[in-house]
Amino acid sequence: MQSGAYGSSLAGGAFDCGSFVRQPQTILRFLSWIFSIVVFGTITSEGYTNTTTLKETHCMFNDNDHACGFGVAIGVLGFLACVAFLILDAHFPNISNANERKYIVTADLAFSGFWTFLWFICFCVLANQWSKTNPETVIADAGRAVLTFAFFSIITWALLFYFAYGRYRQGVSEFNQDYTDPAHDHTAPYPYGNNAAPAGYQQSPFSNNQGNPGEYQPPNY
Repeated sequence: MQSGAYGSSLAGGAFDCGSFVRQPQTILRFLSWIFSIVVFGTITSEGYTNTTTLKETHCMFNDNDHACGFGVAIGVLGFLACVAFLILDAHFPNISNANERKYIVTADLAFSGFWTFLWFICFCVLANQWSKTNPETVIADAGRAVLTFAFFSIITWALLFYFAYGRYRQGVSEFNQDYTDPAHDHTAPYPYGNNAAPAGYQQSPFSNNQGNPGEYQPPNY
């Protein structure tokens, strides 16, 4: 296992909490984690209002319950993903297998890119529904907070995608995909045959030569 594989040091070192907390990926995951809590927490606590005399509540975003449900789902899943990837980031330096590191980095890359896209869709949907909502009938500050932190989530997840892509490229550059173990390379010519002696080889002076009359012969019993 080479040192620095996929953006991490050689496996087996002690976990450095201070260095881990200062990593850009860790800071961005903490921010994304907080933004997700703000989005789904605000929607669930203040995003449903009662605009009629009935006890039934509706989403504050133009009474569109699907918009609120979509925002809550994206926020909750993003929150869980941040926790999972934080655990993997902490355990990442202790993984000695290059393929396992590659799977984690690839999953981070794919999920970050996909979640950036979903946060963008979520922001567009909520902003569109908010533009059709009368601010006097809802808690305007809550709606603006949801839109603000949904927009910030796009930025943090896009940066996570950028750093994951950098780790993926770093891993590919360090591990040459065209490398072939010489022991398994059947295209390389061998200098000798199976029983052929190399050029300039002289016969051992202790070899069995029956034609030499002066050589000692064991007695026959």
